[in-house]
Amino acid sequence: THCTGWHSFVTEFILLGFSLSPRTTPLLFSAFLMIYLLIILGNGLIAILICLDSRLHTPMYFFIGILSMLDLGYTTTTVPQMLAHLASEKKTIPFTSCVAQMYIFLVLGITESWLFAIMSIDRYVAICHPLRYKVIMSPWLCGLMVIFCGLWGVTSALVYTVFAMHLPYCGPNRINHFFCEVPAVLKLACADTSVNDRVDFILGFSVILIPLSLILVIYFNIFIAILTIRSAQGQLKAFSTCASHITVVTMFSVPAMVMYMKPGSKSSPEEDKKLALFYNVISAFLNPIIYSLRNKDVKRAVLRVTGWGTAL
Repeated sequence: THCTGWHSFVTEFILLGFSLSPRTTPLLFSAFLMIYLLIILGNGLIAILICLDSRLHTPMYFFIGILSMLDLGYTTTTVPQMLAHLASEKKTIPFTSCVAQMYIFLVLGITESWLFAIMSIDRYVAICHPLRYKVIMSPWLCGLMVIFCGLWGVTSALVYTVFAMHLPYCGPNRINHFFCEVPAVLKLACADTSVNDRVDFILGFSVILIPLSLILVIYFNIFIAILTIRSAQGQLKAFSTCASHITVVTMFSVPAMVMYMKPGSKSSPEEDKKLALFYNVISAFLNPIIYSLRNKDVKRAVLRVTGWGTAL
Protein backbone atom coordinates (compact mmCIF):
# COMPACT_ATOMS: atom_id res chain seq x y z
CA THR A 1 0.00 0.00 0.00
CA HIS A 2 1.29 3.48 -0.78
CA CYS A 3 0.95 6.33 1.66
CA THR A 4 2.92 9.50 2.25
CA GLY A 5 4.48 11.40 5.14
CA TRP A 6 2.59 12.02 8.37
CA HIS A 7 -0.69 11.06 6.61
CA SER A 8 -0.18 7.39 7.47
CA PHE A 9 -2.88 4.74 7.30
CA VAL A 10 -1.90 3.45 10.73
CA THR A 11 -3.89 5.24 13.48
CA GLU A 12 -2.65 3.07 16.34
CA PHE A 13 0.12 0.61 17.11
CA ILE A 14 0.02 -2.64 19.06
CA LEU A 15 2.91 -3.05 21.53
CA LEU A 16 3.74 -6.74 21.74
CA GLY A 17 5.80 -6.29 24.94
CA PHE A 18 7.52 -9.39 26.32
CA SER A 19 6.81 -12.77 24.76
CA LEU A 20 5.75 -14.67 27.88
CA SER A 21 3.51 -17.50 28.91
CA PRO A 22 0.32 -16.34 30.75
CA ARG A 23 1.70 -17.86 33.98
CA THR A 24 4.78 -15.62 34.14
CA THR A 25 2.87 -12.37 33.33
CA PRO A 26 1.64 -11.74 36.95
CA LEU A 27 5.17 -12.40 38.22
CA LEU A 28 6.67 -9.89 35.75
CA PHE A 29 3.93 -7.36 36.56
CA SER A 30 4.67 -7.63 40.30
CA ALA A 31 8.44 -7.33 39.73
CA PHE A 32 8.15 -4.23 37.52
CA LEU A 33 5.57 -2.61 39.82
CA MET A 34 7.90 -3.11 42.80
CA ILE A 35 10.93 -1.76 40.87
CA TYR A 36 8.93 1.26 39.64
CA LEU A 37 7.71 2.09 43.17
CA LEU A 38 11.31 1.82 44.45
CA ILE A 39 12.48 4.10 41.59
CA ILE A 40 9.88 6.72 42.66
CA LEU A 41 10.80 6.29 46.32
CA GLY A 42 14.60 6.34 45.86
CA ASN A 43 14.84 9.16 43.31
CA GLY A 44 12.03 11.17 44.92
CA LEU A 45 13.67 10.92 48.36
CA ILE A 46 17.02 12.13 47.00
CA ALA A 47 15.45 15.07 45.13
CA ILE A 48 13.49 16.13 48.27
CA LEU A 49 16.53 15.74 50.56
CA ILE A 50 18.72 17.86 48.27
CA CYS A 51 16.04 20.60 48.24
CA LEU A 52 15.49 20.54 52.01
CA ASP A 53 19.04 20.21 53.35
CA SER A 54 21.20 23.31 52.81
CA ARG A 55 24.39 21.26 53.35
CA LEU A 56 23.59 19.37 50.16
CA HIS A 57 23.36 22.62 48.16
CA THR A 58 26.64 21.88 46.35
CA PRO A 59 27.27 21.41 42.59
CA MET A 60 27.63 17.63 42.91
CA TYR A 61 24.29 17.20 44.69
CA PHE A 62 22.61 19.75 42.41
CA PHE A 63 23.52 17.49 39.44
CA ILE A 64 22.49 14.33 41.35
CA GLY A 65 19.11 16.00 42.07
CA ILE A 66 18.64 16.76 38.35
CA LEU A 67 19.63 13.14 37.52
CA SER A 68 16.98 11.85 39.96
CA MET A 69 14.29 14.03 38.33
CA LEU A 70 15.31 12.81 34.84
CA ASP A 71 15.21 9.17 36.01
CA LEU A 72 11.75 9.71 37.49
CA GLY A 73 10.58 11.35 34.26
CA TYR A 74 11.74 8.84 31.75
CA THR A 75 10.75 5.72 33.67
CA THR A 76 7.27 7.30 34.10
CA THR A 77 7.16 7.79 30.30
CA THR A 78 7.40 4.02 29.73
CA VAL A 79 6.82 1.84 32.82
CA PRO A 80 3.17 2.72 33.79
CA GLN A 81 2.06 1.99 30.22
CA MET A 82 4.04 -1.28 30.21
CA LEU A 83 2.33 -2.27 33.49
CA ALA A 84 -1.12 -1.40 32.05
CA HIS A 85 -0.40 -3.58 29.00
CA LEU A 86 0.79 -6.47 31.21
CA ALA A 87 -2.42 -6.24 33.27
CA SER A 88 -4.91 -6.06 30.36
CA GLU A 89 -5.62 -7.70 27.03
CA LYS A 90 -5.65 -4.32 25.24
CA LYS A 91 -2.11 -3.50 24.12
CA THR A 92 -2.77 -0.64 21.68
CA ILE A 93 -1.28 2.87 21.68
CA PRO A 94 -2.60 5.72 19.43
CA PHE A 95 -0.19 7.00 16.75
CA THR A 96 0.06 10.47 18.39
CA SER A 97 0.71 8.96 21.87
CA CYS A 98 3.43 6.80 20.33
CA VAL A 99 5.11 9.90 18.81
CA ALA A 100 4.80 11.77 22.15
CA GLN A 101 6.25 8.85 24.13
CA MET A 102 9.15 8.50 21.68
CA TYR A 103 9.94 12.23 21.87
CA ILE A 104 9.70 12.64 25.68
CA PHE A 105 11.79 9.50 26.26
CA LEU A 106 14.49 10.78 23.87
CA VAL A 107 14.53 14.30 25.37
CA LEU A 108 15.08 12.95 28.90
CA GLY A 109 17.52 10.21 27.83
CA ILE A 110 19.72 12.54 25.73
CA THR A 111 19.68 15.20 28.47
CA GLU A 112 20.84 12.52 30.95
CA SER A 113 23.61 11.37 28.60
CA TRP A 114 25.07 14.91 28.52
CA LEU A 115 24.45 15.42 32.24
CA PHE A 116 26.85 12.53 32.93
CA ALA A 117 29.57 14.43 31.00
CA ILE A 118 28.86 17.59 33.03
CA MET A 119 29.05 15.58 36.27
CA SER A 120 32.51 14.28 35.29
CA ILE A 121 33.65 17.91 34.75
CA ASP A 122 32.39 18.66 38.29
CA ARG A 123 34.44 15.73 39.70
CA TYR A 124 37.51 16.86 37.74
CA VAL A 125 37.35 20.40 39.21
CA ALA A 126 36.68 19.00 42.74
CA ILE A 127 39.71 16.65 42.63
CA CYS A 128 42.19 18.60 40.49
CA HIS A 129 41.36 22.17 41.63
CA PRO A 130 39.88 21.75 45.14
CA LEU A 131 40.76 25.26 46.37
CA ARG A 132 39.10 26.95 43.40
CA TYR A 133 36.17 24.50 43.21
CA LYS A 134 33.47 26.82 44.63
CA VAL A 135 34.63 29.73 42.49
CA ILE A 136 34.75 27.72 39.22
CA MET A 137 31.57 25.68 39.79
CA SER A 138 29.37 28.67 40.60
CA PRO A 139 25.55 28.26 40.76
CA TRP A 140 25.33 30.35 37.57
CA LEU A 141 27.67 27.99 35.65
CA CYS A 142 25.94 24.86 37.01
CA GLY A 143 22.55 26.23 35.91
CA LEU A 144 23.93 27.12 32.48
CA MET A 145 25.37 23.59 32.05
CA VAL A 146 22.02 21.96 32.89
CA ILE A 147 20.19 24.30 30.45
CA PHE A 148 22.71 23.28 27.76
CA CYS A 149 21.96 19.57 28.44
CA GLY A 150 18.21 20.22 28.22
CA LEU A 151 18.43 22.21 24.97
CA TRP A 152 20.65 19.52 23.41
CA GLY A 153 18.07 16.90 24.44
CA VAL A 154 15.09 18.86 23.06
CA THR A 155 16.82 19.54 19.70
CA SER A 156 18.35 16.09 19.09
CA ALA A 157 15.13 14.31 20.11
CA LEU A 158 13.17 16.46 17.65
CA VAL A 159 15.50 15.44 14.79
CA TYR A 160 15.29 11.74 15.76
CA THR A 161 11.46 11.82 16.05
CA VAL A 162 10.78 13.84 12.88
CA PHE A 163 13.07 11.60 10.80
CA ALA A 164 11.35 8.48 12.18
CA MET A 165 7.73 9.63 12.00
CA HIS A 166 7.75 11.39 8.62
CA LEU A 167 8.09 7.93 7.05
CA PRO A 168 4.91 6.24 5.79
CA TYR A 169 3.36 3.64 8.13
CA CYS A 170 0.75 1.68 6.20
CA GLY A 171 0.68 -1.47 8.29
CA PRO A 172 1.56 -3.89 9.85
CA ASN A 173 1.19 -2.01 13.12
CA ARG A 174 2.63 -4.48 15.65
CA ILE A 175 5.71 -3.06 17.46
CA ASN A 176 7.84 -5.84 18.91
CA HIS A 177 8.80 -3.80 22.00
CA PHE A 178 7.34 -2.66 25.34
CA PHE A 179 7.27 1.04 24.36
CA CYS A 180 7.56 3.26 21.25
CA GLU A 181 11.32 3.39 20.76
CA VAL A 182 12.79 4.64 17.46
CA PRO A 183 14.63 1.43 16.34
CA ALA A 184 11.54 -0.77 16.99
CA VAL A 185 9.08 1.62 15.27
CA LEU A 186 11.33 2.09 12.20
CA LYS A 187 10.98 -1.64 11.40
CA LEU A 188 7.29 -1.02 10.53
CA ALA A 189 7.89 1.79 8.01
CA CYS A 190 6.90 0.95 4.42
CA ALA A 191 9.92 2.80 3.02
CA ASP A 192 13.71 2.55 2.88
CA THR A 193 15.14 3.39 6.33
CA SER A 194 18.84 3.55 5.32
CA VAL A 195 18.78 7.39 5.64
CA ASN A 196 17.37 6.96 9.16
CA ASP A 197 20.18 4.53 10.00
CA ARG A 198 22.69 7.19 8.92
CA VAL A 199 20.90 9.96 10.87
CA ASP A 200 20.74 7.70 13.95
CA PHE A 201 24.44 6.91 13.65
CA ILE A 202 25.43 10.61 13.30
CA LEU A 203 23.15 11.63 16.16
CA GLY A 204 24.52 8.70 18.17
CA PHE A 205 27.90 10.45 17.99
CA SER A 206 26.51 13.72 19.33
CA VAL A 207 24.30 12.27 22.06
CA ILE A 208 26.31 9.23 23.24
CA LEU A 209 29.85 9.05 21.83
CA ILE A 210 30.90 12.70 22.31
CA PRO A 211 29.78 12.84 25.99
CA LEU A 212 31.27 9.38 26.59
CA SER A 213 34.61 10.40 25.02
CA LEU A 214 34.59 13.56 27.14
CA ILE A 215 34.03 11.44 30.26
CA LEU A 216 36.92 9.09 29.33
CA VAL A 217 39.34 12.00 28.71
CA ILE A 218 38.32 13.71 31.98
CA TYR A 219 38.68 10.49 34.00
CA PHE A 220 42.07 9.78 32.50
CA ASN A 221 43.19 13.20 33.82
CA ILE A 222 41.50 12.55 37.18
CA PHE A 223 43.33 9.22 37.63
CA ILE A 224 46.68 10.86 36.83
CA ALA A 225 45.85 13.52 39.48
CA ILE A 226 44.80 10.81 42.00
CA LEU A 227 48.16 9.03 41.57
CA THR A 228 49.98 12.21 42.63
CA ILE A 229 48.09 12.30 45.98
CA ARG A 230 50.60 11.34 48.69
CA SER A 231 48.33 9.58 51.21
CA ALA A 232 46.71 6.23 50.42
CA GLN A 233 43.57 7.36 52.28
CA GLY A 234 43.33 10.48 50.07
CA GLN A 235 43.72 8.34 46.94
CA LEU A 236 41.00 5.96 48.12
CA LYS A 237 38.57 8.80 48.93
CA ALA A 238 39.12 10.47 45.54
CA PHE A 239 38.76 7.16 43.70
CA SER A 240 35.56 6.11 45.53
CA THR A 241 33.97 9.48 44.59
CA CYS A 242 34.57 8.66 40.91
CA ALA A 243 33.82 4.92 41.01
CA SER A 244 30.07 5.45 41.51
CA HIS A 245 29.94 7.85 38.54
CA ILE A 246 31.84 5.45 36.25
CA THR A 247 29.49 2.56 37.22
CA VAL A 248 26.34 4.58 36.43
CA VAL A 249 27.72 5.93 33.13
CA THR A 250 28.73 2.44 31.95
CA MET A 251 25.30 0.96 32.79
CA PHE A 252 23.50 3.72 30.89
CA SER A 253 25.76 4.56 27.93
CA VAL A 254 26.98 1.15 26.73
CA PRO A 255 23.50 -0.44 26.17
CA ALA A 256 22.19 2.87 24.69
CA MET A 257 25.15 3.02 22.28
CA VAL A 258 24.60 -0.58 21.13
CA MET A 259 20.85 0.08 20.66
CA TYR A 260 21.03 3.36 18.75
CA MET A 261 24.23 3.05 16.72
CA LYS A 262 23.78 -0.33 15.03
CA PRO A 263 21.89 -0.64 11.71
CA GLY A 264 18.22 -1.65 12.01
CA SER A 265 18.81 -4.83 9.98
CA LYS A 266 21.30 -6.14 12.59
CA SER A 267 18.97 -5.85 15.57
CA SER A 268 17.10 -8.65 17.32
CA PRO A 269 13.83 -7.55 19.04
CA GLU A 270 14.40 -9.74 22.12
CA GLU A 271 17.96 -8.41 22.62
CA ASP A 272 16.71 -4.82 22.09
CA LYS A 273 14.09 -5.21 24.84
CA LYS A 274 16.75 -6.37 27.31
CA LEU A 275 19.05 -3.48 26.37
CA ALA A 276 16.19 -0.96 26.72
CA LEU A 277 15.31 -2.37 30.15
CA PHE A 278 18.89 -1.78 31.20
CA TYR A 279 19.14 1.95 30.41
CA ASN A 280 15.46 2.69 31.02
CA VAL A 281 14.59 0.81 34.21
CA ILE A 282 17.65 -0.82 35.80
CA SER A 283 19.92 2.26 35.72
CA ALA A 284 17.14 4.48 37.17
CA PHE A 285 16.64 1.90 39.94
CA LEU A 286 20.35 1.60 40.79
CA ASN A 287 21.31 5.32 40.47
CA PRO A 288 20.02 6.35 43.94
CA ILE A 289 21.68 3.31 45.54
CA ILE A 290 25.04 3.75 43.79
CA TYR A 291 25.19 7.54 44.10
CA SER A 292 23.57 8.54 47.31
CA LEU A 293 22.05 5.99 49.64
CA ARG A 294 25.49 4.61 50.54
CA ASN A 295 26.83 8.14 50.96
CA LYS A 296 27.56 9.58 54.43
CA ASP A 297 26.34 13.09 53.46
CA VAL A 298 22.95 11.71 52.42
CA LYS A 299 22.64 9.55 55.55
CA ARG A 300 23.39 12.61 57.72
CA ALA A 301 20.86 14.66 55.70
CA VAL A 302 18.16 12.02 56.34
CA LEU A 303 18.83 12.24 60.08
CA ARG A 304 18.76 16.07 60.03
CA VAL A 305 15.62 16.43 57.88
CA THR A 306 13.62 13.79 59.80
CA GLY A 307 14.87 15.00 63.20
CA TRP A 308 16.11 11.48 64.05
CA GLY A 309 19.62 12.87 64.45
CA THR A 310 18.64 15.01 67.45
CA ALA A 311 16.64 12.16 68.96
CA LEU A 312 19.66 9.88 68.66
